[in-house]
Amino acid sequence: MSRVEARERWTVSDLDGFPDDEWQRYEIIDGELFVSRAPGDDHAEALGQCIGEVVYWNNQTGLGRVLVGPGIIFGEYDAVIPDFVWLSHERSAVVLGEDKHLHGPPELVVEVLSPGATNERRDRQVKLKQYSIYGVSEYWIVDPRVRTVAVYRRQRARLRLVATLGSDDTLVSPLLPGFSLAVARLFPRG
Repeated sequence: MSRVEARERWTVSDLDGFPDDEWQRYEIIDGELFVSRAPGDDHAEALGQCIGEVVYWNNQTGLGRVLVGPGIIFGEYDAVIPDFVWLSHERSAVVLGEDKHLHGPPELVVEVLSPGATNERRDRQVKLKQYSIYGVSEYWIVDPRVRTVAVYRRQRARLRLVATLGSDDTLVSPLLPGFSLAVARLFPRG
């Protein structure tokens, strides 16, 4: 489908009518449809590095699961596909549905920014609000363009920015005991 009809409010069930297309990602946030294309090399490289670090830590600790590009269905008007998530085994048992999608918040959501104002607004504002409302504990926004990681943590019932880390910084998380990542490793072509 090259064009999507205009509609006032989209629902999760509308997604069933969209074609399977590995080059398009369809997300619905508060009834608004977001369609994005496959990202470029900078996105893929930063994402691969970040996933690798979290997977390595998770394999060492055995504390949970790392899911790449999972579907998260929060409700009738809210379905997203973050770049990757980490969730504990306990949370996984509660939120993983029979349809193999998550039906509740993982502890950690990671998005790597794709170029463009629409993508940036979606990840920095719209998804941040959604993840905050639905109870995500921690949200990382990796920005390959400026080589930073914005770290949001749940404080007083909402996600709040606690740090913006640059290439000289180290990312640690109370969710991931013993995890440590030199931010520069996310951007090896620096």
